[in-house]
Amino acid sequence: MARPPRHAVAAVLVCLAALVAGCTVGPSQRPPVAVRGENMPAAPTSPADQPPLPDVSLPAPEQQHSSMPFTDCTEDELAMLPTPVPSDRTLRVECSELTVPADPDQPGLGAASLGVVRVGLASSPLDNPPLLALGDSTAVPSARNAVRLAEQVSPEVLQQYTLIGLDRRGAGEDLLDCAPDNARAALVDADPGKSDESTLDSLLEQARAVVQECNLALDGGLSGYRTSASASDIELLRDALGVDRLSAIGVGDGATALADWARTTPTAVGRLVLDGPTHPTLDEPDLSESRAGAAEAAFGAFAVACTARADCPLGPDPRATVIALIQRLRTQPLAGADGERLTAGATITALLAGLAEPRDWPELGRALAAANTGDPAPLLTRLAPLVGPRGQFDGMLAASCNDARRRLSPGEISDLAQRWRTTYPIFGGTFALRLLDCAPWPAGGPAPATGQADGAPPILVIGTAADPRGPQDGSRRTADSLASARFLGWQGSGTGAYPRTPCVSSVVDAMLVGGIIPQAGTLCPP
Repeated sequence: MARPPRHAVAAVLVCLAALVAGCTVGPSQRPPVAVRGENMPAAPTSPADQPPLPDVSLPAPEQQHSSMPFTDCTEDELAMLPTPVPSDRTLRVECSELTVPADPDQPGLGAASLGVVRVGLASSPLDNPPLLALGDSTAVPSARNAVRLAEQVSPEVLQQYTLIGLDRRGAGEDLLDCAPDNARAALVDADPGKSDESTLDSLLEQARAVVQECNLALDGGLSGYRTSASASDIELLRDALGVDRLSAIGVGDGATALADWARTTPTAVGRLVLDGPTHPTLDEPDLSESRAGAAEAAFGAFAVACTARADCPLGPDPRATVIALIQRLRTQPLAGADGERLTAGATITALLAGLAEPRDWPELGRALAAANTGDPAPLLTRLAPLVGPRGQFDGMLAASCNDARRRLSPGEISDLAQRWRTTYPIFGGTFALRLLDCAPWPAGGPAPATGQADGAPPILVIGTAADPRGPQDGSRRTADSLASARFLGWQGSGTGAYPRTPCVSSVVDAMLVGGIIPQAGTLCPP
């Protein structure tokens, strides 16, 4: 699928000047079919000058002086990209490792190694200023996120920066792969329509098996897999890169980790973009309920985008088609060629992952349609990186459970499941049962990082209207909690707004490349 058009630096700066001058785009009255934003026109190009903002500025990007030894890994990394690198750039990729405490709060547990990648134009200096790209734990949580972003951002960003990728704990070089296969499958396949005592007791035993095995495998270090530990990793990376201030872009809970880092070390913040951070204070079960509602909104956008095409494979009512498929799979799972089964729970897991990336929605629709006709292979293929051998599931589960401070009883979860299945017909039951996955984990996770990052330069916070990882209000609350934040809303869909749409890209690129501070409250149409 074609990417958004790229702009020259001058055009970027002019576009943002128009936005800062007050040409904020109002709510779109177009139908939600345009949520992906690929064909949206660029931001207004009025030549109006940006009014000066007193006493605030963005720090100039610093050349890196890395103490980490990097080795060339271009061929291997580019071979793993899902699409070819655009013809307007030739990339160089180098790989290294960063040694961090296994748990920053428990020094006696030893150390861990996280993968680090730096990627830039082959013609650019190796010491170009670093721009950290930190991914969401449910999407691209490894250092490879930087390589993916490097094929999408404007050439101007690549000319100014070297993109840096850092493994989230539980991914990449630090891949967490400890859950018993049967227990992991039981949690993924959990029937979203059942929450009786017998079902919950059985799932609770499987969740206990995961915690026990993972604690044994990690010698008690399972608690280190959490967002606050990633914030500590970021500061160690900044020091290893040899810069006083680090510029960064984070997506989802990667943005949350960067927000925590900014709160604790505001004077180390460079040009910072938080794209879809989670609500800064919300705990369970409110967090899961907000995500269930956000997922329903994202599915609504997916359904409208599908029916806007004459060949929508899910028919005139995709929601009804998918609900019927899930109901059928509850009692009649589909068997794959290798013995794997496609269950209702697994289908919802694949659907949640697919909704995060609107570029893949046509393929997701075809995979759901294939399952509806009895062929589970496309959906099982999409599930493999998540729940297959050496998949992302264990790391995602550890981060989610360690971040939560409250544990709910099976009785409480049963009540929530019954209510959420009515309010959120597709996703409510699954989000309720996922609370049980964390029930046997140690209680009392870390309190949210405090402080408003006083002393940090202006920070851009982006919220997406239909982000399946959480409602836009969570991102807005993050912006409200940071003293220097500017909020940008995008009326589109997916996890991460940058660089999906020219309006968002023009604001972010002008900030990163030109040092232009965005106007608070800017709204980009879908």
